[in-house]
Amino acid sequence: MTRRTLLFTLAGAATALAAAKQLGKLSASPMKTTTPGNVTVRLLDEHGALSAPQEVPKVIKTEDEWKALLTGEQFRVTRTEGTERAFCGVFHDNHKTGLYTCVGCALPLFRSDAKFDSGTGWPSFFQPVAAENIGSTEDVSFGMARTEVHCVRCESHLGHVFKDGPPPTRLRFCINSASLTFQEDGGKLVRP
Repeated sequence: MTRRTLLFTLAGAATALAAAKQLGKLSASPMKTTTPGNVTVRLLDEHGALSAPQEVPKVIKTEDEWKALLTGEQFRVTRTEGTERAFCGVFHDNHKTGLYTCVGCALPLFRSDAKFDSGTGWPSFFQPVAAENIGSTEDVSFGMARTEVHCVRCESHLGHVFKDGPPPTRLRFCINSASLTFQEDGGKLVRP
């Protein structure tokens, strides 16, 4: 399937979904809950170097706590597995150098040097900061088989990963801006 065919297919599915929601045929997705426990992650030191893998507790919050922390759009995307509209996210066209972290728990997820323009309208990366920091599940919603990716520490929905990216990994992590924060090198943390 070409990227153009995929985009037209996704646009058609989004239009059908929006129409079904307007007609009241689909209810809102329930909030994603995090199961208690520990996970293994890799953090960054003050120089940006990866730590050794370390075990940390998952970040668990109630629905009200998430709603107090996140904007409405961030909550919809990260906690109910929503998707923002293509070409509308604040980071899709960001060309600054820095680090993308999870909007829910600040876990380092992607570096700007792994970002590329996929033409899809969402921030795209060919690799995460550390494989340990990204979890995945099979997503068969809307008649498609995809791999959903989420923050391993707070289980915030990030987007999907596809096998049509550039070298060296050939992966395309297609990520919602609403699930990310950005820290520009030498700058302050930027929230969408």
